[in-house]
Amino acid sequence: MIIGVGIDIIEIDRIKDSVDKYGKRFLNKIYTNSELDYCMSKSSKYQHLAARFAAKEAVYKALTTGWHEVATWQDIEISNEPNGMPVVTLKGKLQSFLTKDKSLKISISHSRDYVACMAVVYKNSDK
Repeated sequence: MIIGVGIDIIEIDRIKDSVDKYGKRFLNKIYTNSELDYCMSKSSKYQHLAARFAAKEAVYKALTTGWHEVATWQDIEISNEPNGMPVVTLKGKLQSFLTKDKSLKISISHSRDYVACMAVVYKNSDK
């Protein structure tokens, strides 16, 4: 059973502009060290930064309302499985949301100019 759905789309240039304008202050507010290490190692670093930003937004939306008061951007960490599939790790107070009966999946897509992400929180079946 689906509990929550979130979707976000962002222009890659918006992230680039924020990095250019605010630099490390922006990066350290939004991204974990692991996310920054991964994104900055890529030739298309702004696309990867935008993907993680959109994913975090989609996850917040899927978790329903009220979390922004107790959670930070870094409480949602986006990484990749060896096959490239994106995965979410919740930290801090968000960590308690996903109990063993709930799961969270995301899907990220991008074009030259945009990144979109969808997040779904669902109740695991009893089987």
